[in-house]
Amino acid sequence: MSEKFDVIVIGSGPGGYVAAIRAAQLGLKTACIEKWKTKDGKYANGGTCLNVGCIPSKALLDSSWKYHEAKDALDVHGIEVGKVKMDVSKMIERKGEIVKKLTGGVASLFTANKVTSIFGTGKLLANKKVEVTDDEGNTTVYEAENVILASGSVPVNIPPAPVDDKIIVDSTGALEFTEVPKRLGVIGAGVIGLELGSVWNRLGSDVVVLEAMDKFLAIMDQQVAKESQKIFKKQGLDIRLSCRVTGSEVKGDEVVVTYQDKDGKEHQETFDKLIVCVGRRPYTEGLLSEDADVKMDERGFIYVNDLCMTSAPGVWAVGDVVRGPMLAHKASEEGVVVAERIAGQKPMMNYDVIPNVIYTHPEIAAVGRTEEQVKADGEPYNVGSFPFAINGRAMAANDTQGFVKIIAHAETDRVLGAHIVGPSAADLVQQVAIAMEFGSSAEDIGMTVFAHPTLSEAVKEAALGVNGHAIHTMNRKKRK
Repeated sequence: MSEKFDVIVIGSGPGGYVAAIRAAQLGLKTACIEKWKTKDGKYANGGTCLNVGCIPSKALLDSSWKYHEAKDALDVHGIEVGKVKMDVSKMIERKGEIVKKLTGGVASLFTANKVTSIFGTGKLLANKKVEVTDDEGNTTVYEAENVILASGSVPVNIPPAPVDDKIIVDSTGALEFTEVPKRLGVIGAGVIGLELGSVWNRLGSDVVVLEAMDKFLAIMDQQVAKESQKIFKKQGLDIRLSCRVTGSEVKGDEVVVTYQDKDGKEHQETFDKLIVCVGRRPYTEGLLSEDADVKMDERGFIYVNDLCMTSAPGVWAVGDVVRGPMLAHKASEEGVVVAERIAGQKPMMNYDVIPNVIYTHPEIAAVGRTEEQVKADGEPYNVGSFPFAINGRAMAANDTQGFVKIIAHAETDRVLGAHIVGPSAADLVQQVAIAMEFGSSAEDIGMTVFAHPTLSEAVKEAALGVNGHAIHTMNRKKRK
């Protein structure tokens, strides 16, 4: 007889491992299945985020920013340095060590919480049975009262630029360059393209970003998007909008990329490396047997209701494999909600207050609705904003680009959204997210005492500015 669990989780990324830990904390006998292997052939938990996504990319972003500061931004502080060099191999090695510590940390957390870790390829069968195939092709079938599908996502490939993992790479390959490419092409000006383009641009690459859409960061508040585009242009990123890549040809150690502009005119650019990052898709290959009774939509996402329940009783799904933004923190919170629901609790997920961040420098962060969305909804609203250029803490740090923008309902004053481009934007927007979770008004934030001098004061001033009460900047005239 096969071993039976209260909960089996397939996938140990941010959605899966968090769901497994929370389920075990609630007294449920829990197992988590993972198929990920490192370059040296060893199994590792953590999924895309810890292994080849959020964590390693932030390690490279921080290393490359420190290099930029040492090379170009310390003299204003009176700090003189000699010739600055970047050891790319050491940077990559450091990134690998951080990944190793964090993935090992997940294994330790599993042990501490008595989660059974199973390595191999998991497949959901009928009646909540899960088949696991090991390296030798041997299969073991486990039974569960509940199954949580958390198989994540993979990069989207496009026919005009097939990835060869040498010259043409996806986001994973872009984390493993052994030297700085002189000419770097990036297909896609989204979160991943901007972050990876920023890393190698700081280290000396001539970066060209080709984006098919005619708007830059169309999902973000457009005032923030336009300001961000100006900043990136000053940093040296050549961002070309309305450019559709139609082909690529690898010639020796180079790749020639063909693309059409908005007028249909054809252009060519030659690069030493090309990164394809046009989005991600749910990863469900081999995940479901034909009789598993789990439905998917036309885009390959597993269909779930508001509580992450699939069409099969006792089967749940979370993270990138279901609807909603592909964000690690969204996946983790869904994992917690599902585990607690299985345990008989009644938590709810608030999808209206999920922060979104681009970890460039300056960072770009948002929560809630954009001004364009509020306007399209026909709701009356007020806006307050405050530039970091006149924030004392930002000036002291010589990091004054960008601003904070807060949108509130004109009648109730309830905060509808916050949008920031600037230093520590990711952490600052979380302050507004907490306020929004409790239904705060702009006045509530404005009446809160903020420490001085801090970057956070820009949030307070923007909130005060919503109702024309900003102290340290001119207040905008109310719209009639």
